[in-house]
Amino acid sequence: MLAEQMIARIEFVHSKSVIHRDMKPDNFLMGTGKKGHHVYVVDFGLAKKYRDPRTHQHIPYKEGKSLTGTARYCSINTHLGIEQSRRDDLEGIGYILMYFLRGSLPWQGLKAHTKQEKYSRISERKQTTPVETLCKGFPAEFAAYLNYTRSLRFEDKPDYSYLKRLFRELFIREGYHVDYVFDWTLKRIHENLKAEGSGQQDQKQQQQRERENVEQA
Repeated sequence: MLAEQMIARIEFVHSKSVIHRDMKPDNFLMGTGKKGHHVYVVDFGLAKKYRDPRTHQHIPYKEGKSLTGTARYCSINTHLGIEQSRRDDLEGIGYILMYFLRGSLPWQGLKAHTKQEKYSRISERKQTTPVETLCKGFPAEFAAYLNYTRSLRFEDKPDYSYLKRLFRELFIREGYHVDYVFDWTLKRIHENLKAEGSGQQDQKQQQQRERENVEQA
C-alpha cells in the first residue's frame, strides 16, 4: 500500500511539470484521522520544473551539476553531476523502500573528512553495489523496480502504471488486502489498548485502597 501510493504521489507531481529532487523518508508523511492511510509529499524547496507546462518542452541534458537533494537517497546520475529528471525521483523512492525494509543502506555510515569526500564515497558504494545484492532476500519486484528506474533515459516518461502494478501484484500475491491498516497502525492500537488496560488496573487498585481505608475507619 505504501509503495504504490508513493509512486502515485510522485506521478502526480510530475504531471504538473515538476520534479521534487529531494526524495527521503522525511518528505513522505501520513495523514491523520480519517486520512491516516493517505501518503503526502512535502518540502518542495528543491523542486524544479523539468518541462515547459504549456508546450511540454523538456529541459536540456546537462552535466557538471552539483549534488541537489539528500546523498543517501539520490540517484546515481545525480552523484555523477547529471541534470535531474523524472527518473531520478523514482530511483530515490527505490532506495527509500529498501531503507524501510532493511533499516539501513550499504552506503550509510561511511567516514570522510569533508562533505565532498563523503558524497564521493557514497556514490562509489552506490555504483558498485549490484541491485541484486541491495535487494537480496526480498521479492524480485524490488530489483525489477530499481533496474527499470536506472534504465530510463533523461527525457523518458516513466511507465508509472507498470511500477505501481509491480507492487500491487506483489501485495496480492503475498495474501494482503487493502484494509488501510499499516504496521504502525497496529502498533498504535496495541499501545492504546495497553494504556487503557493499565488505566483500568490503576482504577481498580485505587478503588481497592479506598475500600480498605473505609474498613479501617
